Amino acid sequence: MSEAFTLWRNECQTSRDIVAATPSLEQTGTVLSTGQPVSLRRVMVHLIAEYARRNGHADLLREAIDGATGQ
Repeated sequence: MSEAFTLWRNECQTSRDIVAATPSLEQTGTVLSTGQPVSLRRVMVHLIAEYARRNGHADLLREAIDGATGQ
């Protein structure tokens, strides 16, 4: 489990480094699977939404295990 967290933390730092080195959220890159341009802003919004969705799933699993609900 600690290896997974270490890998995750390293990937988070790589992402932070990329964002810090990018002059604008409007900077674009290319989606490898489609060849379409995508802005850093769009990527970040997508990641925020994905994290929120996954956190919601984790809450449901935790509630099913311990019965406690969050506020």
